[in-house]
Parts: sequence; C-alpha cells; structure tokens
Amino acid sequence: MLEASYCKYILKFIQPAITSRATMLEKETFFIKIHDIEDPNIFGIGECAIFRGLSSDDIPNFESILKTICDDINTINISDIKYSSIRFGLETALADLKNGGKHIIYDTKWRQGNSSIPINGLVWMGSYDDMFKRINEKISNGFNCIKLKIGGIKFEDELKLLNYIRSSFPISKLQIRLDANGAFSAQDALSYLDQLSVYNIHSIEQPIKPKQWNELAIICKNSPIPIALDEELLGINDMELKNQIIQFINPSFLVLKPSLCGGFYGAEEWINVADRHKIGWWATSALESNIGLNAIAQWISTKEVSMPQGLGTGLLFSNNIKSPIEQINNVLIYNTTKQWDLESMVF
Repeated sequence: MLEASYCKYILKFIQPAITSRATMLEKETFFIKIHDIEDPNIFGIGECAIFRGLSSDDIPNFESILKTICDDINTINISDIKYSSIRFGLETALADLKNGGKHIIYDTKWRQGNSSIPINGLVWMGSYDDMFKRINEKISNGFNCIKLKIGGIKFEDELKLLNYIRSSFPISKLQIRLDANGAFSAQDALSYLDQLSVYNIHSIEQPIKPKQWNELAIICKNSPIPIALDEELLGINDMELKNQIIQFINPSFLVLKPSLCGGFYGAEEWINVADRHKIGWWATSALESNIGLNAIAQWISTKEVSMPQGLGTGLLFSNNIKSPIEQINNVLIYNTTKQWDLESMVF
C-alpha cells in the first residue's frame, strides 16, 4: 500500500523573467511524495510543475485535484490522468520510489556522472542594455548556442542585438535560436521573419499565438527561418490529433516540455509523431525546480541527442532545491560528489 502527500513551493527568480506574455518574479510549483506505508523512510519525490497562464492545468481547483489524487494513490490509473503536470510528478515520484528513493528516474550514464548534456544559453527579455549584457555573459561562459526571447522590446533594437552577435560570431561559431512566445500577428509574422533571417537563425519558436493552424501552416511553408512548435503542443492528448496537427502544419521542430505536454508518456508520443514525419525536436524545462529538471535531464539522457537542449534553468532561482545538478559552460552534468537537500520541502 502506498501513501502520497504534496506540498506547495514558491520558487523565487533571481532576476525578473520577462517574456512577451508576462513578467515573472516567482513561480508556483508543487512537490509530491510517495512511499510504501510500511516504510516511510524510503520515498519518491516528483514535481507537479504547473505553469500559471500557460499550462492547460491552470484551473482554479488544481490543488484540490492534486489532493484527491494523493488520497487515491492506490486506486488511480496514471494513464487516465489528463493533467500534464500531475502526471509528470507522479511518473517521477513513482520511478524514484521504485529505484530506492535516490532521485534515480532513469539510471543513465548522465545520472552516474559519466556524461553531459549540451544545453543552450537562455537570454531573457529586458532592456536593450540588459539583453546586450546577458548575451555577452552567455558567450563568455562558453555557450555555442544561445536562445533569445524576443517580442518584448522594439523590434529594431532586437535586430541591432542580432546584428551585434552575427558581426562577431559567424554561424560556424554560434547558433542562434529565437523564441517569440506568440509575439507576432499572423499578418505580420512573415515580414518579421524575413528581417530576422539575414542573421542565420537556427529556428524560431511559436512566432504567433497557438490555435491558428491555418495561418501557422502558411507561415511554416513560407518562412525563411525554420519554425519550432512549443505552446501549440499543449493540451493535445489524442495521438490521432497529434499526427493530424503535425502533418497539417508541417513545422521543422517540436519543443517538448514534459510537464506541459502530457508527462513523459505524452512527450514520447510527440517524439514518435516527429520521427514519423521526419521532424526534429529537443526538450526544455518549463521552469521547474531541480526536482523536475533532474527528471527531464535523466529522461533526455536515455536518448541519443546532439542538439543543445533547453535545460539551463537551474540557476534562475534563489531558493532552488539543492542538488548535484551543475551547469558548466554549455553542458549540464550530475556531480555525484554532491548531495540532495530537501529540507525546504514541508509536507
């Protein structure tokens, strides 16, 4: 017999996290703890990383649903859970418990400290001067792939920043990804993409707001920059519909956030769809704590990935859960000489 409990946790950003959607100073998340009723000292921990304003799980009674699932932990069928963040948390906690409560979700070479995961350097929105400084910091820290959030300052200033980068770093030295978070209108998107394309952009995520499939299909067909779908994937749980959407829109890449797109099960479905249609993909965190980041990194390390992943969010928070996860230049590693510290969790 299992017993489950949860606790709420507020992650505090070291600096405001700005996108074209919102400015975040903190992020709410929930931890779930599962143990055998006869041995409470061995337990699994997972993160139900709800993303307010973005996740399809953003509903008023989310916490009461999580409590009900914890109360019914011995009777629930995880495949029936439609809430991505809860499913992600359960998948993680149950795998952790099964592996002895040692934060082992997938026991890979990365988890054993014998490999690294390439990551991109994330540059949040800010003033021109702030973004200029952050770009230089990422490049000086050894990143050969950076991702810029755009759509929050004047477009002309964003072009200036890109011109600065490319005048100093050719495409052979530095890969540039962009994330618009739906900042462009469907009518103006191709014009903006044309202007951005002169800077040899690897890809741009979600140029227009989701659920505009006809317009997005036209943009993907005509864009000089490869289009990556991100928010477009959220809340789509039917496998047939996943196939139909990707076949119709025909993007170049998918960006997978397990806690937002159906947990690891849903993310694996998206990978199957991508492979079927010969579409690239990479994974990224959805601003989870190190609990969720650890789970995603271990999952990714079961794959043969060469493209940089979006897993560099562990340093964003002042009160993140202390862990062996370390970011060294442009890679993520698991330092087996360091320990987890869960004291800040109160169940």
